[in-house]
Amino acid sequence: MTLAQTQFRPESAHRVHGTVADTMEAAGPQVWEDMTVEVALSVMAAARTGHLVICDDDGLCTGLVTQARLRAVRDGSGYTDRICLRDIADVIAPFTSPLTTRAEAERAMRRRRLGALPVVDDQGNALGVLVLVLALSR
Repeated sequence: MTLAQTQFRPESAHRVHGTVADTMEAAGPQVWEDMTVEVALSVMAAARTGHLVICDDDGLCTGLVTQARLRAVRDGSGYTDRICLRDIADVIAPFTSPLTTRAEAERAMRRRRLGALPVVDDQGNALGVLVLVLALSR
């Protein structure tokens, strides 16, 4: 007879395994929604990041914009230097929770054709960003 050794896993460790919290990146720069495209591109260049988390006046996450989206807007025929981030966000709610499973969040991102998704707490504060590394399909 062989004895099987069991290992105790705390409930909190089990809950966190396989969630968005395991793989999210830091939120990075958080900017106000009335920031212009040119200023946002400068902030991105200085921070060496490909996305910015957009916040309202209370500091709550309202969206996310990528560098590709900012460049497309700037290079577009309708561009003016008064276009604000609130008008062009790539991602506007709903966001994801750190407790959402990675598989569920990735499915939602593929369905919505998103490369990045803000991760927020129950109050709407940005905790991080989930970035989809695989090529988007469909």
